[in-house]
Amino acid sequence: MSVAAPAGAREAVETRIEAGGLWRDGLRRFLANPLAVGGLVVVTIVVLAAIFAPVVALTDYDEADILATLEFPSLAHPLGTDPIGRDLYSRIVWGARTSMLVGFTASLLALLIGVPLGALAGWRGGWFDALVLRIVEIMTAINPLLLALLLVSIYGGGLTNIILFLGLTGWVGVCRLTRAQFLALREREFVTAARAIGTPERMIMVRHVLTNAAGPILLAFMMAIPGAIFAEAGLSFLGLGIKDPIPSWGKMINDSANYILVYWHLALFPTVVLALTILAFNFVGDGLRDAIDPYSDR
Repeated sequence: MSVAAPAGAREAVETRIEAGGLWRDGLRRFLANPLAVGGLVVVTIVVLAAIFAPVVALTDYDEADILATLEFPSLAHPLGTDPIGRDLYSRIVWGARTSMLVGFTASLLALLIGVPLGALAGWRGGWFDALVLRIVEIMTAINPLLLALLLVSIYGGGLTNIILFLGLTGWVGVCRLTRAQFLALREREFVTAARAIGTPERMIMVRHVLTNAAGPILLAFMMAIPGAIFAEAGLSFLGLGIKDPIPSWGKMINDSANYILVYWHLALFPTVVLALTILAFNFVGDGLRDAIDPYSDR
């Protein structure tokens, strides 16, 4: 034991020393991917617009001018106005805040549920692992969007309910990922070395195993954000999501259905912004996946 522990500890130290180089290599691979960098620029713009919506928007999201209904894009209203005279550009900016709030919060809620369950299942094994796997299998058999649609139909929509339902139905993937990471990492030499020197199990799980699994978990979080944004837009498009007067890109597209043949701008601009935002998040997620993969160096 006295011989094996220092050897394992030495490998753990070397792993920590190399970690900085791996992060630098990952950053280099990410910056070398033009789609990932372009996606990051778009995501940054959307997030900043959501944070500073009161400054960026021309008007409040519920401010209406009945004398300026259904106007086409002009200097006064860069993207036109909706059927009750609200500035479409301002509504889209405020809608970015709704989409980012739902995307990040619902994904974070899914992370807070899935990571602890997956970590405990992968670390402890036994009956707890079997129980979590059965729950995951049941949840996997049910489409998460359909389950969220069912919950919204029963309990109603609204911002809080949408975030809660998407979080409660979106944790399965990150749970499976975390479990797989813990199963693979718990047998590594640095874990054996940490046990040999008397490190508490909880500290081993958090400081050593969870830290090494942080990359894939972060990637799963980033990839869950566009899914949550799209799910919220879909529910709002069906009239089951965000309620007036809170703006939502999906609801704005739905509201344009009766006017789309003449007033093309009502559906075009929210659709383009929604598509670009989801595409940008996917590009960033793909770039992160390539960056954290040491075998993707080209």
